[in-house]
Amino acid sequence: MLLTRVIRNFSIIDLCKHPVDGFSAGLVDEKNIFEWNVTIIGPPDTLYEGGFFNAIMSFPQNYPNSPPTVRFTSDMWHPNVYSDGRVCISILHPPGDDPSGYELASERWTPVHTVESIMLSIISMLSGPNDESPANVEAAKEWREKRDEFKKKVSRCVRKSQEML
Repeated sequence: MLLTRVIRNFSIIDLCKHPVDGFSAGLVDEKNIFEWNVTIIGPPDTLYEGGFFNAIMSFPQNYPNSPPTVRFTSDMWHPNVYSDGRVCISILHPPGDDPSGYELASERWTPVHTVESIMLSIISMLSGPNDESPANVEAAKEWREKRDEFKKKVSRCVRKSQEML
């Protein structure tokens, strides 16, 4: 029963049959449906263009009631990515009211989100960082005050991601 629900919600079969531009996804290990490798392609006309950024998406046992986590395994310099690679976007925050009052409950996780909606949100994050609520304060400060330095660091991440292919 749980496995059927998980497979239906994960939609890995749909993603394989009908790929979505901007990312690819697959299981880390066929024996563990709760952990996925994802590759996000740097969006066109952004600083991340040309990059191939790898990440791990880990689903909790109570998915889809709780959100997965996404952690870049490729180097990533971005205001909304912690230094350990964890992605910080609203739809990956637990459902309900935000204890800090920054986000509306409607902006946070709901079980209607899919791998596709998560990946599209991350691609959108790469296109336009939210420096008002940063996970990486140093990157946010550079984004605002030293854009040239920020661009250099992102360029190094893009180059390194290309070398890892």
